[in-house]
This record gives sequence, structure tokens and C-alpha cells, in this order.
Amino acid sequence: MLGLNAPRPMGRSLRVLAALLGYPDARLREHLREMGQLLHAEQAVSAERRAELDRLMDSLHSAEPLAAEAAYVELFDRGRATSLHLFEHVHGDSRDRGPALIDLGQTYEAAGLILAEGELPDYLPAVLEFVSTQPPGEARAFLAEMGHIFNAIFGALQQRDSAYASVLGALIELAGETAKPLAPAPEPGLDESWAEPVVFDGCSTQGQARPGQPQPIHVMRQGARIDPQGAAP
Repeated sequence: MLGLNAPRPMGRSLRVLAALLGYPDARLREHLREMGQLLHAEQAVSAERRAELDRLMDSLHSAEPLAAEAAYVELFDRGRATSLHLFEHVHGDSRDRGPALIDLGQTYEAAGLILAEGELPDYLPAVLEFVSTQPPGEARAFLAEMGHIFNAIFGALQQRDSAYASVLGALIELAGETAKPLAPAPEPGLDESWAEPVVFDGCSTQGQARPGQPQPIHVMRQGARIDPQGAAP
């Protein structure tokens, strides 16, 4: 018998949230109803947040497909503030990002997870797929470690009045925290973002929560396998 304070399972909910953050193609839209059923069955996410997620899924289902896909690209691929590549928020364009990607990719391999062709390890849906294989306590701790990034993306999505903010809000709740949207930092101009650092002046720390204080995302190496009954299409 589970104790009164036993952590609620969240693996299927994490996989649904991972799928919702993916490109809204025909395959994803085909599974929206099933995904909603899994969220409500597991009840890892609060009822209020599930209602918000239902509205997001309803909007994806009813939207004209090309419009939904174009809106997704405009939202997530046109600036750093809403990027779903987590190391952009941690390392920016510094040289530290490459080794961090390699380490994270090796962690996935050790857990038996294979990335889709062209997918980077720090892509949030891929990260959530991995976290969904961890025991509830470790999954919650992993999410909490990324909480400052989730809050930053959450704030940027709220600023854009995007229904996708509900997904980040749900992730913050699953981490055991309260959503506290952070005001997004000003986006650098094109010339500034492409500027080369001064020779021998060290690596950029752009994107770190505290300048000069690298904040790598630590991962827990587990041998768990993905549940074949998972929700991600």
C-alpha cells in the first residue's frame, strides 16, 4: 500500500507534455484525444492546469493545420526567450554548450534512449522523454533543477498570450514548485548575437541565470526503459 505522502506517478503526463511541445503535425493532432485522456487518468497535473491543457489541445485540434504549424515555428524558432533548446538558456552561444550536449546525449544512450535524426539532446521534448523514465522522486528533482529555465520560458510565453504557457506551468507544478514567470531578457540585436568574442577573453556566459556562475543541467544515469504504452505519438 502506498503511503499518504508517496509521490504520484507522472511518467505518462510527462510524455504527454513532451508531445504537446513537439511540432503540431498531423500525427500529433491524431493523438490529441488520447493524450487528454491520459492526463486526466494519471492526475499528476492539477485540475486547473489540466483544464488549460485541454484548451490548448482543443485549439490545436480545431486550427487549420498549416496555420498551427506556422504559429509553432514563429513562437519557438524565432528567438531565444521561447527556445525549447535548454542549453541556449544556460550556455547561450558559449563553447560550453557542445560538451554539455555530448554528455547529455551519452546519458540518453546509457538509458537506452535514441534521439530522432537531427534532434539535439537539450530539446525539451527529448529531455522530458528521458525524465519520464525516472522514478517519481528523481524525476521531480530533475525537473526542479530546471525550474529557473521553465519559469523564464513560461514568462516569455505568457507575455505572448500563448496557450503553450500551460505546458510549462504544468512542468513547474510537477517539479513541486509554483509558477513564477520571469521577465524575459531583451533579445540581442542580430549584429550583437553574431559577434565574435575577444580573443583570449574567455567564453561567453550569455544566457546564464547568474553571470559568471555556470549552471549545468545535471542528469541521473538510470537504466530504465521507456514504457511502450507511453503517450508520445
